[in-house]
Amino acid sequence: MTAVAPEFPITLPDVYPADAIPWDTIPSPAFVLDESRLRRNLALISQVQSLSGAQIIVAFKGFSMFSTFPWLREYGVTGATASSLNEALLAKQEMRGEVHVYAPAYSDGEFPALLVLADHLTFNSFSQWERFRPQVVAARAGGKQVSIGIRINPEYAEVETDLYNPAGPFSRLGVTRSNFRSDLLEGVDGLHFHTLCEKDSDTLERTLEVVERNFGEFLPQMQWVNFGGGHLMTREGYDTDRLIRLVRDFRQKWQVDVILEPGSAFGWRTGWLVSTVLDVVENGKQTALMDVSVSAHMPDVLEMPYRPNVLGAGLPGELPHDYLLGGTTCLAGDVIDEYSFDHLLEVGERVIFDDMIHYTMVKTSFFNGVKHPDIGIWHASGEYQIVREFGYDQFKAKLS
Repeated sequence: MTAVAPEFPITLPDVYPADAIPWDTIPSPAFVLDESRLRRNLALISQVQSLSGAQIIVAFKGFSMFSTFPWLREYGVTGATASSLNEALLAKQEMRGEVHVYAPAYSDGEFPALLVLADHLTFNSFSQWERFRPQVVAARAGGKQVSIGIRINPEYAEVETDLYNPAGPFSRLGVTRSNFRSDLLEGVDGLHFHTLCEKDSDTLERTLEVVERNFGEFLPQMQWVNFGGGHLMTREGYDTDRLIRLVRDFRQKWQVDVILEPGSAFGWRTGWLVSTVLDVVENGKQTALMDVSVSAHMPDVLEMPYRPNVLGAGLPGELPHDYLLGGTTCLAGDVIDEYSFDHLLEVGERVIFDDMIHYTMVKTSFFNGVKHPDIGIWHASGEYQIVREFGYDQFKAKLS
C-alpha cells in the first residue's frame, strides 16, 4: 500500500539520544526535562497553530514548568489556561501572555482577583454567570477587557477511564443542551467544551459533529469556540492533517476563532524521573526499594492507572531477572509495577522512568515527608542544570 503524503507536512528537529545521557552523574531523585524533546514538541505545536489558524495555549493542569516558558513564547505560544487563582497568577507572572481561566466553580472571595487577571473567563454554569455577571459588567464598564465563555457538555466522549471522562454520566462539568439558557447569552462571547483525554483527531471530529448538532444554533452569536484539551498532537502517529483541516473548516463555517488548550501535548515524552535503588528485599518476589514513591511522585500510576516504562527494562519474564519496584513511603501499596532486567539490580544503581513530565510533576505531594525529586533540565548542549531543589522548608510550608 502506497503511503499518502501529508497534506500539511511538518518538519521536526532531532532529539538528544537518551542512551548518551550519563545518568549516574544526575543527583537522584530528579525529574529531568530534555530541552531537545520539548523543542521538538513545540516545533510541531507551532506549525499546527500556523497551518490551522487556531490559537494553541498551554493548560497548566498538565504542564506548568515555568522555567521553560521562555521557550514556549519563542515558539509562538501566546497564553495559558488556568483552573485556579494560583494558576492564573502563575500565568500572569511567568507565562506573560493571555490568561484564560476556567474552573468548575468560583468563590466570592477569589473571583474579584480572577477577574483582574483573566483575559478569557469561562463559567461552568449559567447560575455562576448570573451570580458574577454584575461584577463582569462593572469591570467592562471600567475599561477591563475580558471575554466571557460558557462551558458546554456535549454529552459525548470516548474516554475509557471514568475518572478522566468530563462528559460521563452525571458530570458536573459544563452545561448540557437541556439546561442551556439562550436567554442569558448577552455578554457571552464564546463556548468551551472539553471532552478529550489524550485522543487523536478522529475523536475530535466525531465530537464536533455532536457539538454542532446540539449547540449549532448558538454558534453564529459567538466570537470563539474553545475545543479544550486532550489533543495529543505530539504523539507519534497522531493525525495532524485531520486536526488542521477540522480547525480550518470549523473556523470558516462558523466564522469564529478556535482555541486549543492541550497540556499533555507540550510535555509528552520530554523527560524522565531518575531514581536510585536503595535496597533489594525478598518476600516471595524480589523487590527493589527506590528513592521515589508511586503515591507521592507518580500518582497517575494509581489513578489512571497505567504502567510507566523503564529504560532498559521489560515485562515480567521478558528478561532474566524480575523485580517489583517499590517506593519509600509507608503506604503498603506504594509499588509501581513488576519489571524484568537483563542483570541483577544493585544498591546505588539508577533506574530511569520514562515520560514523567506531563501531569506527573504537577500532581506530586510531600506525603510521608519523603525527599521530593529535584527538577532539572538536560540541555541540548549536553549540560545538566538543576532548576529547583526541595527540602524541609517546602515540606513544612504545607503544614501548620
